[in-house]
Order: sequence, then C-alpha cells, then structure tokens
Amino acid sequence: MGCQFSKLPPCCWESQFKGSVLEVADVEKDELAEPKSLPAFREFTFEQLKKATSGFAVENIVSEHGEKAPNVVYKGKLEDQKRIAVKRFNRNAWPDSRQFLEEAKSVGQLRSNRLANLLGCCSQDEERLLVAEYMPNETLAKHLFHWDLQPMKWPMRMRVVLHIAQALDYCTSKGRALYHDLNAYRILFDEDGNPRLSTFGLMKNSRDGKNYSTNSAFTPPEYLRTGSVTPESVIYSFGTLLLDLLSGKHIPPSHALDLIRDRHLQTLIDSCLEGQFSDDDGTELVRLASRCLQYEPRERPNPKSLVAALTPLQKEVEVASHILMGIPHRASLSPLSPFGEACSRKDLTAIHEILDNLGYKDDEGLTNELSFQMWTDQMQETLNLKKKGDLAFRQKDFAAAVDNYTQFVDAGTMVSPTVFARRSLSYLMSDMAQEALNDAMQAQVVSPVWHIASYLQAAALIMLGMKAEAQVALKEGAALEVKRSTNTGQK
Repeated sequence: MGCQFSKLPPCCWESQFKGSVLEVADVEKDELAEPKSLPAFREFTFEQLKKATSGFAVENIVSEHGEKAPNVVYKGKLEDQKRIAVKRFNRNAWPDSRQFLEEAKSVGQLRSNRLANLLGCCSQDEERLLVAEYMPNETLAKHLFHWDLQPMKWPMRMRVVLHIAQALDYCTSKGRALYHDLNAYRILFDEDGNPRLSTFGLMKNSRDGKNYSTNSAFTPPEYLRTGSVTPESVIYSFGTLLLDLLSGKHIPPSHALDLIRDRHLQTLIDSCLEGQFSDDDGTELVRLASRCLQYEPRERPNPKSLVAALTPLQKEVEVASHILMGIPHRASLSPLSPFGEACSRKDLTAIHEILDNLGYKDDEGLTNELSFQMWTDQMQETLNLKKKGDLAFRQKDFAAAVDNYTQFVDAGTMVSPTVFARRSLSYLMSDMAQEALNDAMQAQVVSPVWHIASYLQAAALIMLGMKAEAQVALKEGAALEVKRSTNTGQK
C-alpha cells in the first residue's frame, strides 16, 4: 500500500480522452429513492420563516456569500420541530417574483437522498427566500481544509465524490444538468455524516448574472469565453473537487495538471493520506480528475461515467459515514441535565422547582428600550403584574400565573424569555399543551440560544403525542446547553 504512483500511464498527462464513452447501469434505486418522510414542496409566508429563525437572529447565521448580490443562510426550526436552512437573498437578486417561484418549484420537485432537498420558498413583497433541509455537520470545505480533530480519510473522500456524482446524475436525469459554482462549500453533511449536494446551487441568481464566485483560476475555460454554464462546465468543477480531495488543498487546475504532466505527484497528494490507498486507486482518481479538467468540453465524462469510474474505488462501504468522519451521532446523545431529564419525563413538579430556583438570571443582558415616561405609573403597573405572576407561579396557582403573565406580555413594555417559560409551564400544568408549545417557541424567538426553551418545547411535544419531534427538541436543548457551558468555561 502507498501513494507512489510509479506506474502512471501516459494517458494521465496527455489529452487523449473521449469523455463520454463509459456506460454504467443506473444508480441503485434504493440509494437514490425519494426520502419517504420528506414533505412536499410548499410556499411559506415571511412571518413563518421569521419566526422559524428567531427573527433572522445573528446567532442563527450559517453562512454569508456574495459581494454584488449578497445572501445569508440561516438555520431555523418550524413549528413541527423540523430543522431547516433558510437562504435569504439580497432584495435586488430576484426582481421577477414569478420567475423566482417557477424556478424554485422546479427545483423543489427533485427528491433524493443525495441532495439537501429544497422544501419550499417565500416570495412576498421584495423578499425572496429558499427553504431546504438543514445539514448539521458543516461543509466539505470545513472538514477538508479546516479540520479540528482528524483529516478526512481516503474511504470517506471516495464516498463524497461518489455521492456527489450520483447527485449530479440524478439531477441530469430529471432535466437539471446545470449546477452553478460547484465547490467544497456546496457539499454538506447530514445527521448521519453522509455527504449531500446543496440544492441552492441548482438556482441561478437572476440579477447578478454570475455563475462562478471563485477565482478565475478555478473557472471552466469555456465560461471565461462565453459567460455561460453548460453541463460540461459542471464536470470541470467536479474535477476541481477531485483535486481538493486528493490534495487537501484548493489547488488551481492548471497547476495540478502541470504536476501530473511532470509526474510530481507527491506534491499534489495530501500527505495525510499516506498508506491509505493503492497505486492503482490513486492512478485512477488522478486519471479521472485529468479527464474532467480537459480544455475541450466534449472530452470530459458525463455524470453516469463518473459514477461508473468511482464505484470500484469505494472502500469500507460497511462503515457508517459518521464513524469515518469521527463526528458525534444522533444515536449517542450526551446524558441530559436535570432540567432536560425532567422535561423528557414530563415531570412537571421537577420542572417547576428548577424554573422557580432559576429566577430571572437568564434574562440578563436583554435590552428593553423604555422611554422616561414609561418609568411612571404604566411601568410600575407592568412590573406589578410580573410580581403577581411570580407569586402565583411560586404558590402553584397556575391559572392566576397565566392571567398575570399574559397581562404583562400584552403590555409590551418589556420582553422576558423567562416569563414565556413560566407561562409555558403554567399552561402545561393546566393541560394546555399547544399554548405551552407556543410560549416555549416564543421564548426561543426572544433568546435563540436558550436551552430552557428547547427543553420546554420537548415537554409540550410529548404531551401532544409528538414523541419524534420531542426527541429533536431534547437533542437541540442538550447541544445548546453543552455549548453554553463550554463558552462559560472559556471565559
């Protein structure tokens, strides 16, 4: 085993390829079958997505891209606890709302386990937003270029390129052969650690007109000539991905091809991969990358050919992706804190005791803009309502607590996630689970990273009989709590 490439055939550095001659059977139907639990594409209101992202809170930003037409991607959560990614475009990106809706609905018909599927969109006034499945385990760029614990192993790198080739093959079979700016940031990892292709790249920004945001050194040569993306351009970009995975760096194709021609392959190959693959496998991947990067588009392979070439290179196929990636899995949750445990058991008495002892310390740092006039009779009356609610809550008079807290909230002079949390529990104590869920979600809108809000949502969902959704909320609460304790420990 090694990576010496001592027997590289001449075809690796000579442009003698006829790219589309390979044929392969269709991808296994069970692998690319439509995900059964995925909802149909739908239109959302702006208010729904605003609520889902806690008012487009900065804490929920996943990524920001674009200079001429910037857009921001947020993570969010719908009322049924489904986690989503919301891409909010610059106001000038899609001036034609009908074109945006038609394009989004077309992409939204695609359904594959190889895609971060598009779930819906919003076109309201000047707002243009896309909604997709949320992928919690970062991008390929993060795991390949900026890894923390371990470099990506060869079997996982091969799995990534096969899955993306299968995604492109699926999209091509559905009439969506064009993908705009395919790169390591467009590849995401789901809860199981499996790679998925972002569907955002299937939609072209109509106003900006740019298909490639990367440096021109990575841009297909025909795009530089014509300014248009073709299916063959996508294959060229796939070739740059192969180079990324070979080298662990973002190497310009021209430089990589020079290294291949001059047989300086040790400079090209990631040193972290030493001993992980055979000469034959390395040779085949270099050959495939060279074919994808041919100057003439017609000499590049098609997606089906890529799948045929990459399938024999798969190793450790029985090992789960999250194990190869070295990332935590949803099946191995950390033990819950006492509050999380109480919510998971729907132990309302224990929840009440912990909330009462917690007090209002988690409200510290929230800004409540109050004019001087509010510090008069109106302000005092509002504070009195809160005090009455607190007294009733402590004495377990939950009907009175709901009444006083409601008046406090309706006054609108102060915003308190703790009040929403306490009223949520008061609703649970009164067998009003839906009202309790609404308040727990409102607490998270006010304080997006507050673990208490997620745990209370879980308790309400359990009471509503939504056990699967409750597990998602418990997992989220646990993650937020760990992050909170880590941040506190670093200060």
